[in-house]
Amino acid sequence: MSMTDPTTISPSQTQPSANADLLRKDMSARAKLVESAIDALLPPTTGGDARLIEAMRYATLGGGKRLRGYLAVETASLFGVPEAQSARVGASVEMLHAYSLVHDDLPAMDDDDLRRGQPSTHRKFDEATAILAGDALQTKAFEILADAQTHESANVRIALIAAFAAASGASGMVGGQMIDMEGEGRALPLDEVRHLHALKTGCLIRYSAESGAILGQADADLQRRLRSYGTNIGAAFQIADDVLDATATAEELGKTAGKDEASGKSTFVALLGIDGARAEAERLTKLAIEDLAPFGAKADRLKALAYYVIERRN
Repeated sequence: MSMTDPTTISPSQTQPSANADLLRKDMSARAKLVESAIDALLPPTTGGDARLIEAMRYATLGGGKRLRGYLAVETASLFGVPEAQSARVGASVEMLHAYSLVHDDLPAMDDDDLRRGQPSTHRKFDEATAILAGDALQTKAFEILADAQTHESANVRIALIAAFAAASGASGMVGGQMIDMEGEGRALPLDEVRHLHALKTGCLIRYSAESGAILGQADADLQRRLRSYGTNIGAAFQIADDVLDATATAEELGKTAGKDEASGKSTFVALLGIDGARAEAERLTKLAIEDLAPFGAKADRLKALAYYVIERRN
């Protein structure tokens, strides 16, 4: 599917004040849509797996920005994809993201007792249950994409699964987590920090933006543009996270503040300073806006989202 009558919107027309209210309402509505899909896809049970399902639901339905799910639904809307389909993709990526957080909070990883202002899954339940809940969320995410309810075309489903696997495995999110762990206590150069965060955080955000174009069977150029948009806001998102870790309180973050410095991690703030990191995030935001030029006003919410990513407080 391709777009017609493309118009270019300049960044000055998409400043956050113009679309902030609309974006907040839209993100809230889409978050409810994705959470409703998660709720339906992970129904409570009374069988032998009841505790496992309870932990999976706790990890996925405990709040959060739903940024990745929002991206999947919003980018799909550019191509007229029914929300019943895009919400499944949004639920899938949020489940995999939740699995990564559950495992990341474990004592063997980042060892954090708080997530989204609540006890981490391993603190609410126990470590073994948390590990199994994360394992099950990961496999459930792929099961959803493989189902014909996500898209009638097997080729589209395969493309979604292939891109998802690449974004979340050893060459994506998990590989980035490994590099991050090995980098603790060492001073990494800026290029290495960019690379590890492009994998650890950026790949899943990139996939979320790209997934809507795959689901909508967009042409190669539009898929490339949304992939680039996701790459740029993913990098900006991580820089904003580094700034927040250094400047926000635990109450604002909903998790332990100052952990990066305490763990001796190389961050954008450590390498560029707070002002330099913010300037880099703004540069990436402008690039993301440019990626959306062919979509015109249809992409106004995605443009506003690019600003939201670097201005959020949690």
